Formats: sequence, C-alpha cells, structure tokens
Amino acid sequence: MTDTTSAPGVAATRDAATAGFVFNHTMLRVKDARASLDFYTRVLGFSLLRSNDFPEAAFSLYFLALVDDLSAMPADPAARQHWIAGLQGVLELTHNHGTELHDGPVYHDGNSEPRGFGHICLSVPDLRATCARLEALGVPFQKRLQDGRMKHLAFIKDPDGYWIELIQQSALVEA
Repeated sequence: MTDTTSAPGVAATRDAATAGFVFNHTMLRVKDARASLDFYTRVLGFSLLRSNDFPEAAFSLYFLALVDDLSAMPADPAARQHWIAGLQGVLELTHNHGTELHDGPVYHDGNSEPRGFGHICLSVPDLRATCARLEALGVPFQKRLQDGRMKHLAFIKDPDGYWIELIQQSALVEA
C-alpha cells in the first residue's frame, strides 16, 4: 500500500479553512431521464431525493442517493435541500430536454479518446450476488468478476454508457 502522506503534491496538513467541507455530489448528463431514473432507482437502489425542472432553460435536475432511512429526510423543501447538501455520495443527473430524441449516444463517457471522466463506484455487501442479480436483469457489463486480472471488482454500464465500478465492502475471497 502506498504511503498517502508522501505522495507528490499532497499537503502535509489539512487547511483549517476546509473543516466541515463535504464531498456532496457528482453530476452526470443523461440522455433519457426516464431510463436513467429507472436504472439508478430500481436496479441500483438509489432514492430520488429532489428534482428541479427548468423549462425556460430546457433542463431538469435529479438528486439521488443510497439512503437506508428515508424517514430522516425533511418534508419541508428548504430543510430538505439543506439536508441533501450535507450528504456524501449524492448523484445528480442532469437531463437536457430533447436529448432523448437523438439517435445513438449523446454524451462522452470519458473512457474512449480523449479520455477524461472514468467511472463512479459502489461498494456492496455481496459482490457475487450483486453481479448475479445485475446479470439476470440484463445490465450490460464492461468487466465481469471473472474477466482480466482483477477478480475482486466488476464494471457495469448505465443507460448512457457511464461505467460503474462494483467492489465488495469486505475482502472478496476467491471462489
């Protein structure tokens, strides 16, 4: 394992001015909001926490997260927005209206030239069971557990072709 305190460019100490910062969300542009919302909620278990429509600008935002207890989410919109802003691991899906009418991919997934964005990652309690379920649901895989040298992770693709890495929360024992 690499010594994370001596990696090039790493600050020796955390600036006190950054206390309380939370890595809140990652945004992905999606072609078809319905297909993406179905995938992230039904297939991966995310909950839709908030949505905003901006018809004058022709786009909509959807904020999702893996939340075990939705009863903790405030009903009041302002309180809910504040609550969501304090969460870690929120996924914001941005749908530009009309993109669903285009043939083929609309957005670059970052995994072909020119490379950029790579993937998001979910850790799961039972990777083999998760992969079997996703296989049964017809989810496309970029890399199955048995593929390649890294047998402890898998990659699936969402409806826009974005890669999602799947890892097990505890060490995955060889089958």
